[in-house]
Amino acid sequence: MSYEILVGLHVLDDLKYEHYRKAMKPILADYQGYFGYDFKVSEVLISPENSDINRVFTINFSNKNKMEGFFSDAQYLVVKEQYFVESVASATIIASYEKET
Repeated sequence: MSYEILVGLHVLDDLKYEHYRKAMKPILADYQGYFGYDFKVSEVLISPENSDINRVFTINFSNKNKMEGFFSDAQYLVVKEQYFVESVASATIIASYEKET
């Protein structure tokens, strides 16, 4: 079983967000993580939090502990502060679940 998160973002700066993705991918790989689906969306019809969302993706890890390690990794937090904070207005975890691989 792997662990997957379905995420919705409101990206404000596509270029800076792409720098974030590029900088964090080696760290993500260290935690056996990878992106599955990735969509740019133009319209949200229903959102419980009334969140603006223009990007939806899945991120997968070999297990939940790897996911938790990744999001608390010191190098990742530096990359997040450098690129993610200014490029993304909001992040919504739509769902997280174990997935058969």
